[in-house]
Amino acid sequence: MKQYLVIAVSSLLSALIAVTAYRYFEPSKEVVIRETVSARYTNFDQMDVSKQRNFLSSAPTNFIAASERVIPSVVNIKTIQGGGGFELWGGAAVGSASGSGVLVSADGYIVTNNHVIEDSDEIEVTLNDKREFKAELIGTDPSTDLALIKIEGEALPALEFGNSDSLRVGEWVLAIGNPFNLESTVTSGIVSAKGRSIDILEGQDRIESFIQTDAAVNPGNSGGALVNTNGELIGINTAIITRSGRYEGYSFAVPINLVRKVIRDLRDYGVVQRGILGVFIDEMTNERARELGLKAVEGVYINRVTPGSGADDAGLQKGDVIMGINGIKTKTLPEMQEQLGRYRPGNAVKVDIVRAGQEETIEVILKNKSNSTALVSGKNEDILLDLGFELRELTRQEKRRIQVEGVKVISIYRGSRIERTNMDPGFVITKVDNQPVATVEEMVDYLERTSGKVMLEGVYENYPGEYYYAFAMD
Repeated sequence: MKQYLVIAVSSLLSALIAVTAYRYFEPSKEVVIRETVSARYTNFDQMDVSKQRNFLSSAPTNFIAASERVIPSVVNIKTIQGGGGFELWGGAAVGSASGSGVLVSADGYIVTNNHVIEDSDEIEVTLNDKREFKAELIGTDPSTDLALIKIEGEALPALEFGNSDSLRVGEWVLAIGNPFNLESTVTSGIVSAKGRSIDILEGQDRIESFIQTDAAVNPGNSGGALVNTNGELIGINTAIITRSGRYEGYSFAVPINLVRKVIRDLRDYGVVQRGILGVFIDEMTNERARELGLKAVEGVYINRVTPGSGADDAGLQKGDVIMGINGIKTKTLPEMQEQLGRYRPGNAVKVDIVRAGQEETIEVILKNKSNSTALVSGKNEDILLDLGFELRELTRQEKRRIQVEGVKVISIYRGSRIERTNMDPGFVITKVDNQPVATVEEMVDYLERTSGKVMLEGVYENYPGEYYYAFAMD
């Protein structure tokens, strides 16, 4: 045992002596540790600026400031429909509906959905602070499902408009409504898609280019605000896709850049001034893109140009592919409709096209449905709708061919007073009660001032002689 202990002690002493000797004779060294790879994005000189996406509205992920800013501007809307029916005990049958709206001016203009106030006899508005008002209907636009109403007030908390064109897929947004007098509901989500069409609106003039989000929107939130995280209004919540009747992850809003133009028209004219390009169009397909030699399956294909339209005057042709409007790309049909929906008759737009493989930009003067650059008023549409026909001015080519001045009947509504005269579409009205007319506005002005029996005189392009049709004004 003693022998093993001596060996162990000897070994330990030997090791200590060796280490001490090494440290005594070996020169000292300084060891410096350095980072051999430079840190990325430590200053602006090193940053790849081309990869930055710095949007003020996307910066915060704290939604408190935006919510506090927006909530006072979102109102509850209750509508009452008299109906005209009767209940069992003899009282009038009354229906009601509820939705949301957004204050867009300090003097009381409110934007909401058309379907929220449709067929209403009375509109009641409750602000977030519990004040109640009776609202006046200013105008509606079923083509975008928007409506403008007004309450009497001053210094009301109007919401600031943002820029829906600057939105990016993946950006945070808030959906804020005021349903069922719950004061407010705030939900958050991201932009899932832009320029989305879901085929919920009716009519040839419909514009569906929705912002799709996954922010929860339930019944009663229709007409409410979609805002960015800076608290700016960038859309009006309009619809959801659902099988259960409840929110399932798909909500849709009208972009504010389109809303701004629609409500301005409703305020100023009572009707939307729709600028029309004058082309029949199709979505781009993979096969067609390949035939045309396009680099990507995008753009809108022109398959026909309306004679006398702005497109015809500017030289657009069948086979052209529209790639952008005023410098903004229009990869799909809804995107193009949204851009054109922002302009009035008489506005000039620059249309970027591809023709025979070559890129061109052509300036087009937009016209209205009557093929005129004149703005229309609510009375135009009301009187013509009541009589049952649509009119437009003659084109230059038609005037040369027919050798007359007048307005052309482009459609007649079934069951209307005009249909009962046996008039056919294509009739060119040259005189009303022996008074010459050259524009739709002239004819509407005359009809508005007259009463009793009215005589229309005119011609058909392919039939000889003059024709006469009579009807009675109310």
